[in-house]
Amino acid sequence: MDDIWGFPGIAVIHGEQKTNEDEQADGRNSPPLVEHSRIMDVGVGVPALAAKEKPPINVVGDVGGRIAIMVDDMIDDVASFVAAAEVLKDRGAYKIYVMATHGLLSSDAPRLIDDSPIDEVVVTNTVPHEIQKMQCHKIKTVDISILLAESIRRIHNNESMSYLFRNVTLED
Repeated sequence: MDDIWGFPGIAVIHGEQKTNEDEQADGRNSPPLVEHSRIMDVGVGVPALAAKEKPPINVVGDVGGRIAIMVDDMIDDVASFVAAAEVLKDRGAYKIYVMATHGLLSSDAPRLIDDSPIDEVVVTNTVPHEIQKMQCHKIKTVDISILLAESIRRIHNNESMSYLFRNVTLED
């Protein structure tokens, strides 16, 4: 794989934002005007929201024959991860992992993960997701309770937090 930004073995996946020709020259873009009606449909109760348009997914770098790891702080709606995994698989990635700190995994996320090319989703136990794990064998949990407890203890006792993270072993 080519050396991208000085990091060998790194590929980046991103979506391009579409440009709007009506956008002002200085980059400001006002939201569109919405016509307000005095008549409300009482049968529905909640106005329909327009779906957010997703930009096309691009991969910068070569993932062919490699393991792809997507990292995020939280995974809730997995549609974007599944779409990215499909692009990575098409580009030749042979294993695809998703890692996130908080695994909310709401709605039909377990089914979408199970039906996707994602090999494994690794999340911490900051959010309970045992039901989702029963629905999808690809979801794995890392227990961070001891790490959080030790962090709280160190903060309470005004001890070094950096020491904690520099001295964590594989056994911990």
